Amino acid sequence: MYEARMAAEVRMGQLNADFGKTAVDYGKHRAGFPSELFDRLAAMGIGRAGARTLDLGTGTGTIARSLAQRGCDSIGLDRSAPLMEEARRMDREAGVTVRYVEAAAEDTGFPEASFDLVIAGQCWFWFDRPRVASEARRILKPGGHLVIAHFDWIPLPGNVADLTEKLIEKHNPKWKLGGSLGIHPRCLADMALSGFRRLETFSFDLDVAYSHEAWRGRIRASAGVGASLSPEGVIVFDRELQALLAEKFPQEPLAVLHRIFAAIGIAQNSVKALGSGLSITHGN
Repeated sequence: MYEARMAAEVRMGQLNADFGKTAVDYGKHRAGFPSELFDRLAAMGIGRAGARTLDLGTGTGTIARSLAQRGCDSIGLDRSAPLMEEARRMDREAGVTVRYVEAAAEDTGFPEASFDLVIAGQCWFWFDRPRVASEARRILKPGGHLVIAHFDWIPLPGNVADLTEKLIEKHNPKWKLGGSLGIHPRCLADMALSGFRRLETFSFDLDVAYSHEAWRGRIRASAGVGASLSPEGVIVFDRELQALLAEKFPQEPLAVLHRIFAAIGIAQNSVKALGSGLSITHGN
């Protein structure tokens, strides 16, 4: 779609992050959303076989790949060419076909009413949210769905996520993404203001198993470490995290509490038909 390579760096506050620098760790240690998310969406009629789907901020393609494995005509979109190269490698290993497009989520370049599903996983806060919500509304078919999903570790006092976040903050004071409870209400307003209706959310928790090596890789692939620190800074951080795990959490595998959150909106029949009603349901 675009011949020239795009700038892949994203910004939040004072933090500049380029996830392309983490492509190897990202592909190996960020496994993506669990199958339960896609099972719940399929039970709602979302992302079933034959649907044409677009995964915004696809990264290494974990959502796009999962949708392809479920029989969807799946496209992944990202600004980072290195991440999508890793995605293609992983697709070959999985034996699935996904088309990848290098473009901004705010300006996808697709025609109106192109998709049954637009989904954004663990990336909505990196976007210009109102612009992306409007773009998603434009490229969705009437009755199509926008899904904004998050997959967050949950820092409770003294647990491995809590102490890891404190270590990230020590090494990278510009990182301000800690302390999440895994519930993201802002995306509901983004959806409503762009004309999405019948908004619905769900959330559920699960423990994710990590070896020490895998948790270190997962954290190296995060915004506050591999995507923003210097290579030397990443090495120093990783050594301290290794020591922390050995001292505080010697058991393996680690059981790291995570929360999956999804917000779903339905596109109205007309982009111009923006009512003022807002109806939200939530289930856990």
